[in-house]
Amino acid sequence: MNYFYGKSQFSSLRRAQEKYYLLTNQRGGYSSLSISGSASRNEQVLLMASVKAPNHWVQFISNMEEIVTVQEQECSLLSQEFVGYTKNSEGFRYQDSFEMADFPTYRYRVFGVELEKRVVMKHEENLLLLSYSIVNRSEKPVKIRLKPWFRFTKKGDMPLQGQTLEMKEGYMSSNGYSLMYKTDGQVQLEELSWQKDLYFEDDAKDERESVGSAFSTHSYVYELMPGEVREAYVMYGLQKIHESPSEIMGKEIERKKKLLKKANVRSALAEELVLAADAFVVDRDSTGGKTILAGYPFFGDWGRDTMIAVMGCCIATGRKEDTENIFRSFMKYMRKGIMPNMFPEGDEAPMYNTVDASLLFIYAVQMYYDQFADLDFVREAYPEMKEIVEWYKKGTDFHIRMEEDGLISAGKNLEQVTWMDIRIQDVLPTPRHGKPVEINAYWYNALKILASFSRLLQLDEDTAYEDLSEKVKESFLSQFWNEKEQCLKDVLSGTSADEQVRLNQIWAVSLPYSILPKDKEKLVVEKVYAELYTPYGLRSLSPKDPEFKSSYGGSLWNRDMAYHQGTVWAFPLGAYYLSYLKVYAFSEEAKAKVRRDLVLLKGTLQEGCLGQIAEIFNGLEPNESKGCFAQAWSVGELLRAVKAAE
Repeated sequence: MNYFYGKSQFSSLRRAQEKYYLLTNQRGGYSSLSISGSASRNEQVLLMASVKAPNHWVQFISNMEEIVTVQEQECSLLSQEFVGYTKNSEGFRYQDSFEMADFPTYRYRVFGVELEKRVVMKHEENLLLLSYSIVNRSEKPVKIRLKPWFRFTKKGDMPLQGQTLEMKEGYMSSNGYSLMYKTDGQVQLEELSWQKDLYFEDDAKDERESVGSAFSTHSYVYELMPGEVREAYVMYGLQKIHESPSEIMGKEIERKKKLLKKANVRSALAEELVLAADAFVVDRDSTGGKTILAGYPFFGDWGRDTMIAVMGCCIATGRKEDTENIFRSFMKYMRKGIMPNMFPEGDEAPMYNTVDASLLFIYAVQMYYDQFADLDFVREAYPEMKEIVEWYKKGTDFHIRMEEDGLISAGKNLEQVTWMDIRIQDVLPTPRHGKPVEINAYWYNALKILASFSRLLQLDEDTAYEDLSEKVKESFLSQFWNEKEQCLKDVLSGTSADEQVRLNQIWAVSLPYSILPKDKEKLVVEKVYAELYTPYGLRSLSPKDPEFKSSYGGSLWNRDMAYHQGTVWAFPLGAYYLSYLKVYAFSEEAKAKVRRDLVLLKGTLQEGCLGQIAEIFNGLEPNESKGCFAQAWSVGELLRAVKAAE
């Protein structure tokens, strides 16, 4: 999809900041600024490198300011809001357009000079390319200065007072970090200058740190005579730069074409989601393999998110080797039957507070086999899958264990081990201790999958799994059905939370092995549609519930209290559409209905982060994306739904 915005989008800086691009390098590094070139978040910078993949982040370059000088007239093309509106940079007033096709492209016109800037990141390198085309249509000589604004700090930090830059030919360093550069412009050293009151509007809305800074010590200078046309470039990287701008851009265009060919999808929407999914598949240096970043610009790689996202971002897109690498990365760190929930930033030990990641891993291996029919990898992963089931049966960490009725219970006290995992000090907004509905649907499917794999591998272990799955199914049917609401209970805990109408029940329908009879599956789908469905996602709680929160925003406390209490989540929408197709037997009529609904996703692809799907939206009116502006499981699950409806 080609995203194009003309003059009407640049009537004000706030309006221009509503949309932004995201470029990634499959190492965890990224570049993200608004379509006016400004930053409305602390984490939005021109170059955020991952010095150790995927989450050792260093923000090197805040922005690049283009300054056009014609005789005594000087004009900055930088757009950025500052504290108190005292000195806002308004380069957007000279901007003709922004286009997102192969690369983010900005076009400006001032003093008879036309300037076009393209932003590029190189695949699997922390390398940023700024490529310019400049035309001097005036009758006077023109000077163009490209002035970089630096940070050279860890993600989220600001430059230190007195921080300076050491610079040699092709090399610069500051605050213990080094950066290589390459340019065809003349380097002009300047006095140290500071931007100390950058204002980040979106951070201010969420009561995050909303003031930042950056510094500059030099510019790259180009002089053009009247009528002259020239190309220019600046490149930055963590290693010596050998390739030309045209080589870097050409390779990236070809790489994307190969991704689309491998994915073998039919619709333009599916192609857009395939390219969006590519942003999240990244290296993990600690395992020498791959992983999935949960979301930009805030999250690292999380087990639960990865096991959900891999099914759409990798398996559905034909990325067999990447899928295997991701599985192996997490299998390597499995402990007592539990996959890691999160790899913290840096070199800290993984965290294991998750009941669902391991069960989702088994489900994902089934999806892998369905797509690639590779029994060799199933044989490799089978011992880990079997170990998961054995630990869950006898009991493992975080009070995860099988009860006498065959159902899985998890969590006690302040433990939060399902995806509704918010804890604010000693407050749990959504305590789901006991037997959560989706966990037991995953458990039933895990047992059925292990029985199937046992038969395929001729291991003669299927009978035990089948017998236990029947016990689980019987207990599930007798305990989870909410007769009053004609849907499934959210959890079996003996509290009022059991009766809340939540989206978690949709996974009891969408999974491949049906734990419900067909008539009840249809009732669940109808209930979810009636109270939880929106075009951009499912509400996490019914608006009829007195605990429902209609909007997400404000302080961390307010955001966390609303996070799973009505806020719309995009990723479960994929499970809803798969459930709808399932209960209507994947008929052509059902597929056509889902395709019509999925067209509405084009709206969110054009809002916020262009070509991406955000994490969450307001619960009552989901008209503005919130949270991570690009979320892996949102993209992956909706891509699965799009493919299923093709």
